[in-house]
Amino acid sequence: MKPIHTIDDVIDTLDHIITESKTTNNPLGYFAALYKKVTVEVKMGIENDFFDDGPRMEMLDVVFASRYLDAYDGYKNNKEITLSWKKAFDLSKEYWPIVLQHLLIGINAHISLDLGIAAAQVSKGDTIEELKGDFDKINEILSSLVTDVEDDLSRIWPTLKKILKFTRKVDDFLIDFSMELARDGAWRFAKEVASTSQDKIDILIENRDVKVAKNADIITNPGSIAKMILMIVRLGEKGTVADKINTLTR
Repeated sequence: MKPIHTIDDVIDTLDHIITESKTTNNPLGYFAALYKKVTVEVKMGIENDFFDDGPRMEMLDVVFASRYLDAYDGYKNNKEITLSWKKAFDLSKEYWPIVLQHLLIGINAHISLDLGIAAAQVSKGDTIEELKGDFDKINEILSSLVTDVEDDLSRIWPTLKKILKFTRKVDDFLIDFSMELARDGAWRFAKEVASTSQDKIDILIENRDVKVAKNADIITNPGSIAKMILMIVRLGEKGTVADKINTLTR
């Protein structure tokens, strides 16, 4: 994988993952497709002076995305990666998870673990609070992820929303992993990383990784009733993996 220096490099690399995933019918392409949408919106925000500090925001985007892209490359090459990403990527080998589960487990790893680390890294030399305004703005863009997920998945299977409302357990399953909760936790973690001495950061991240990876169990094992409903959803999903990736990239 080529080095990532700019937001355009991020988009080009995501395109490569998407193309590769469609060719091999690999569910890893679901998250890449959705992530590209968010990255393109961030790029537009930078170009339109939406952020307080455009160059810093591009740096954050690059550092943030690189954690996902490095994990993806490491997984493909059998290298050691974080537990959170390993759980997310391992899900691609299973038949029963629906598209939504693949997306949520990627969001879990990337937002709950990676975003806080990236924000603290970009803020080195400055107070983390100086980033708060742009952090909130990028989260306005990240929030659109939820709507995109609902709309895209409804195209993959139109009755999905009705099925997900069938039991309160499944509805809670979605609500608990909303972007709002994930990003609020990311900011708290960013401040924690920023205020931790260098010799203790690794263990802090390792402990956070274990917690985030454990949270992924709620996505993969949401309970017997929810699991049965999700199996019905899975059987009703339209098209091949490549078809679904195409839907997510529209």
